[in-house]
Amino acid sequence: MSRLQRLTLQEASRRQALAGGQVTPEAVRCIQCGICSYSCPVSIDVRNHAWRGRSVADSRCILCGECVEHCPRGTLRIALSGNRVPAVH
Repeated sequence: MSRLQRLTLQEASRRQALAGGQVTPEAVRCIQCGICSYSCPVSIDVRNHAWRGRSVADSRCILCGECVEHCPRGTLRIALSGNRVPAVH
């Protein structure tokens, strides 16, 4: 199998896994700095979700992980099928 074929399969697997994912916060860690919302490329108010302890269930979310990566307190994670896992970069 060529390298391109392997990468294509890996990307397909990643996309399939992320299809059921959501950004999930630990509300007690959120300090309302707003960096997550500022980092969101589709302008979701992630900070509001994090502060309330609610998963980002916004259809605009592309699960890019920018909010997760930029959170200075480690408040956010991408949860897949109910499991807390680190974001895919």
